[in-house]
Amino acid sequence: MKRRLYPAVLERGPKGTFGAWFPDYPDCVAGGTSQEKAIERAENALAQAVDALFEQDRPLPEPTPIARIMLPKGCDFLAYFIVGVDPPDPSERVNVYLPKSLIGRVDRRAAELGMSRSSFFGLAASTALVHLPGFREGLPEARSKVHKTGRLRTGKSPAKKPAR
Repeated sequence: MKRRLYPAVLERGPKGTFGAWFPDYPDCVAGGTSQEKAIERAENALAQAVDALFEQDRPLPEPTPIARIMLPKGCDFLAYFIVGVDPPDPSERVNVYLPKSLIGRVDRRAAELGMSRSSFFGLAASTALVHLPGFREGLPEARSKVHKTGRLRTGKSPAKKPAR
């Protein structure tokens, strides 16, 4: 699913405060002592609202065009602004084979960071993809596995014997 752009309303609140709300997410509101704080908190609130809908397997609403937004009576309107949100990326279960000692190290480090094993592996993979593009130097070669037939799988096809 591609990035969605949702309109928000920025309004003046009491005693020099500011509020922000989203017509497409009626329960998604934020406030702050400055316009910047209110907008920043609105962005975080929208991200949480989108995550909540995703977790409930509910579709995201279509963004309302700004021209169709109806301001409520008593709204001290300041401006419209747009907040972009990336819908969550669904997870997929995968099986990997790793040395038990490595899994133990991962579990200990993940616990230190307050993360699950899956979250730690996701962080490690994301970090490696960003910081190690094309990096192979110093990494061990992939280990061969023995097929059920007893032959080694090396990635190369077996050499044919010459005909006699």
